[in-house]
Formats: sequence, structure tokens, C-alpha cells
Amino acid sequence: MTGPLSGLRVVEFAGLGPAPFAAMLLADLGADVVRVDRPGSSDPSTDCLGRGKRSVELDLKQPDGRETGLALAAWADVLVEGFRPGVMERLGLGPDECQAVNPSLVYGRMTGWGQDGPLAQRAGHDIDYIAVTGALWGLGRTDQPPPPPLNLVGDFGGGALFLVVGVLAALLAARETGRGDVVDASVVDGTSVLTTLFHGLRSRGLWRDERGVNLLDSGSPFYDVYPCADGRYLAVGAIEPQFFAELVARTGFDGDPQEQYDVARWPEQRQRWADLFLTRTRDEWAELLAGSDACVAPVLDWQEAPSHPHLRTRQVFVDVGGEQLPAPAPRFQSRATQRPRPAPRVGEHTDQVRRELRQR
Repeated sequence: MTGPLSGLRVVEFAGLGPAPFAAMLLADLGADVVRVDRPGSSDPSTDCLGRGKRSVELDLKQPDGRETGLALAAWADVLVEGFRPGVMERLGLGPDECQAVNPSLVYGRMTGWGQDGPLAQRAGHDIDYIAVTGALWGLGRTDQPPPPPLNLVGDFGGGALFLVVGVLAALLAARETGRGDVVDASVVDGTSVLTTLFHGLRSRGLWRDERGVNLLDSGSPFYDVYPCADGRYLAVGAIEPQFFAELVARTGFDGDPQEQYDVARWPEQRQRWADLFLTRTRDEWAELLAGSDACVAPVLDWQEAPSHPHLRTRQVFVDVGGEQLPAPAPRFQSRATQRPRPAPRVGEHTDQVRRELRQR
């Protein structure tokens, strides 16, 4: 493995959503991630987040499985699990047991609600977690229900990314002190942090509680998505006056750029922008505005995105075992990351990993 995390050893206890995504990010950056799969696990064709990992098949309810699980904890620098609170303890693989055999182990825990609190044992999914944080309320237009934003905001943004940050921070401390830590990452905690800007703006009277009336939530006509003549869409984000002025000049919009922040005129301006964008196709607008600072981009579908000239030049998408998938990110000047290996078959590396553990 190559990359800035080359040499880092991670054991992941297979789960769903943010925990496997966090482990995938570590593997993308060069970590050796060994995933512990249960016997009879899901069809490998649905294993979208397993790239770059190795797989061992263990029945953790059996003594031999637990023993191997502890051996993996002793081998690893980082452990990642995403079960409800108490599950790993009942398996005899909780933080106390694992750090008893490896005091420097960073034990990363990923849940929706957190390790404690009234909802800690309750089932949930991304949409539930972001609902209680207020993040879901802030999405969407006036007089419409908030739309589910895939599971990007909670599971991956508020969950997996904060777990990775916590794990890497704990690793730095462990290398200084020789003592590991337990990272309690929850989707509700991380998603709440993502809303810091908007809570701050509210407290200063710069953000209203109503949905769809603010600068970034479809309230302003210069930060929105508009349909074009061909039914496709254009994303407009001309917030700064100089960028808005360029948008006006390039499109021929009949309006005074000085009136950009006249909130009372936003509804009228929106209708005029909507009418204007309907006069050309999406790609005609994109060509007209190409190379400008008008802050406009075509809304591409899943198939179109990998072929966008900028993304293609930077190789943002790469072939991974016959699938076109996003490449690892971020990039490093002195330590290149390699193209990820395809996701493993369940148990593909069981014998290999067992041999490595015996040789330690």
C-alpha cells in the first residue's frame, strides 16, 4: 500500500453506513484495513465501501472467533466498529478487553445517537439523526417538506468524516504518550457541528428560521438551481457583488446589479432569472458562461459527471475492478495514493491474516 497512512493497521468490524465509509477513507490513504465479516454476510455485489480492504470471516460468538478478534486488536493501531452501544462489550471485544491486549489502540466507535443519552439504544437512520439536529429543517424550499439529502449530510458528513478526524487525532496523541483512546463519534454530534455557521448567523439576526428565505437555502435568486429550455438544470452561486455583476453582464439580465441584496425584490428577480434561463439549453448556458467568474455550473447527472473536462483532467473518477468510482481524496504532493483494489470477497483473506497473526 502507498499513501500517507501506509503502515497503519486498522481492524474494522463490518457494519453499515458511516463506519465502513470511514474505514474505506483510511484504506484509500494507504492503511491496511482488515474487515471482520460475519459468516453468511451480504452479497459482495453490494459491497460498495469495501475497496482497498482485506476480509476475514469470523463468528465472534464462538471462542475461536473472539480469540482471533482479540488477536486482531493486538495487531492493529486502530479499531473501527459501528454497532449499538454494548454490542462489542457483550462479544467480549469492548474497549477494556481490546486495550488490555494493546494499550496504544485507538478504538473508534460510530453510532447514530452516541454511546449514551436517552436515544442511545434506539434504531435510526441518517434522516432521523439529521432531523433532531435541525440540519434537515434547513434544507428545501418555502412551504415544502425538507427533502432527504441522500445520506451525505449525516452518515458520511457528520458521521464518517468526524470519526476519521477523531481517530487521526487520537493516533497523534497515542504516538506521543503510548496510550490509546476511545473515540465516541456520533452522527448527531458531527451533524450538529456542521450547522455551526447557521446557529452563529441566527444568534446575530442574520438567518431566519423560515426555510427557503435565506441566502443559501434557495431564498436568494442568485444562489439557486434553475431549469433550462431542455429540462436540465443550471446551478447559480453568484453571491459576491463582483461575481453577480459578471453574471448579469454575461447573460444579458435586465436588471441593476446594485439591487442584488434588495431582499424585498428577490421574488420578482427570481421570476425574471427563471424566465431568462428558459431561453437556452443547459449546455448553451454553460458554454456562454465558461471561463467566467459568474459562478455558474451545469447540474450533471451520475453518468455525465465523470466525463466533465475538469474532473476528467484531474482523474477524479478511476476504474476500480471494472467500476467507475471516485478516486481517493485528498491529494498529497510527496506521497501519492494508489488506485484502490476492488472490494474483497467475504473471507477472502482469512487464511492469509491468520498466518500473519501467528507470525507476530
